[in-house]
Order: sequence, then structure tokens, then C-alpha cells
Amino acid sequence: MSQTVTVKQTLVRYLPPLVIHWGKWLSNSGYRHKSHHLSRLKSIPRYQPTTTEIFGKPFEIVDSSSFLSMYNEIFEREIYRFRSKTERPYIIDCGANIGLSVAYFKRLYPQSRILAFEADEKIFEVLSRNVAQHDYQNVELTCRAVWTSETSLSFMSEGADGGRLSGPGDAKDDVVQTIRLRDYLQEPVDFLKLDIEGSETDVLEDCADVLPNVESLFVEYHSFAGRPQTIHKLTEVLAGAGFRLHIHPENASPQPFLHRDVYGGMDLQLNVFAFRE
Repeated sequence: MSQTVTVKQTLVRYLPPLVIHWGKWLSNSGYRHKSHHLSRLKSIPRYQPTTTEIFGKPFEIVDSSSFLSMYNEIFEREIYRFRSKTERPYIIDCGANIGLSVAYFKRLYPQSRILAFEADEKIFEVLSRNVAQHDYQNVELTCRAVWTSETSLSFMSEGADGGRLSGPGDAKDDVVQTIRLRDYLQEPVDFLKLDIEGSETDVLEDCADVLPNVESLFVEYHSFAGRPQTIHKLTEVLAGAGFRLHIHPENASPQPFLHRDVYGGMDLQLNVFAFRE
């Protein structure tokens, strides 16, 4: 009897998604195209450069695993989707990586003006080629790290989507030039995206008095094991700038009282959505 119940539970859980999947596969050529390319990428080892034509033209990838994760976040879950008051929103993309966020913003608002920063020089080269290959217009790319001043700082290159300004215990693989973000927030910004691997709280504190120029803001908060957490400072700055917040866990341990998972030195990642009512 227990085996019968288990089989029934399994069918109830998995059969509907399979039926939906095959229904889309048979009836939707776009879904077949996407599924084919995603399935191929799942079989490619990590950190092996490749290309995909999931967007219709070749799009360079430096790591299949990080691409699949970002694709799910950006194109499936649409975590950057926002409502603009204009067809030509001004978007600042801090931590553009290989360009998936730029591609999404250009599909969401084709006439948008985008300023994109990426600190890792090798990743930046891929970003530049992807933007050129897809002929995205009104996109300005800058190979700089986002920080609280213009200076030179040590940088740890992870090789995919985890490169960051070096902190305590991090490798110092390179030296990068930085920009001061507040200098770019002196005019109205429709959407600001911050995915800068641990520098977000310092940068937002430095920008506190100019954040009222930003209409909508997404920030990925990173908590590093063994270092003080700063989520309270980050939320205080955003609330002080007049934002209302929603906070979603991105990478979190299911039973943190018992065990805290650490990935890439981080024991917690949160997606912070800041918006105005």
C-alpha cells in the first residue's frame, strides 16, 4: 500500500509539469528552440567557453553553470522587470558580467539608454563582443569596478560571475580601476542595478543623499562568512532615501541554526527590491 501511495504521489508531483513541458514542446517552436539550447549547455563542463544562439544570434558564454543560473533569474523569473514612466528609461547596470542583463533590458525597453559597468577585464571583453554582435544601441560599456571613489584596488577574478574587489582572505589576482557611483547619480535614473559582490553597502552609503534621483533599484546583498553583516545598514540607507523594500532570499541555508552553507565565501545572498509607491 505504501508503495502504491508513493507512486501516486510521484505522478501527482511530476506528471503535470511533464505534460505542460511536452505540450509546449509540440506546439511552440520558440519553446523548443530555448529548451534545445538550455539542454546543450547543461552538458558542458564549468569554465569552458562556448556560445549559444538562444537569442537568435551567437552569444558568448564563459561558464555554462553561471549562464544557466543567470538566465533563469533574468529571463525566466524576470527579477529585473520594472515599470517605466517612459519608453526610453535610463538604466545603470553595475556588474553587467557577459551581458545577459543588458540583453534583458533591451528586450524590455528597446529604446532604453544603458550605462553598464564590469570590472573583470576578460569578462568585459566578452560583454563588449556580445553587445556588438547583437547591435544593441545606446549602450555605454565601462571596464571599471563600482566603488566609493576613483582609485585602484585589488580584484579577485573568479572566472564567471563571482569576481569582486578583494576583501579579507580573498586572492589578489589583479588591480582594477574604480569609479565613484554617486558621480553618475546626479541626474534622474529610472533603474539602478547593483550586483557588485560585496561592495553594495559601502557604495550605497556613499550615495545616500543622491539616491532620491533613482526611481527603482535592485541590489544583490552578499553576506560573507566570518565578516560582519551589513544588511541593516543597507536597508537603513534605502529606507532613508524613501524606498519601500521587498527582500527575497537567493542563496540561503534551509536550517541556519544547525548548519550554514557557504558558497564562494558567502553564507547568504539576498535580492533587495527597492521601489517608490
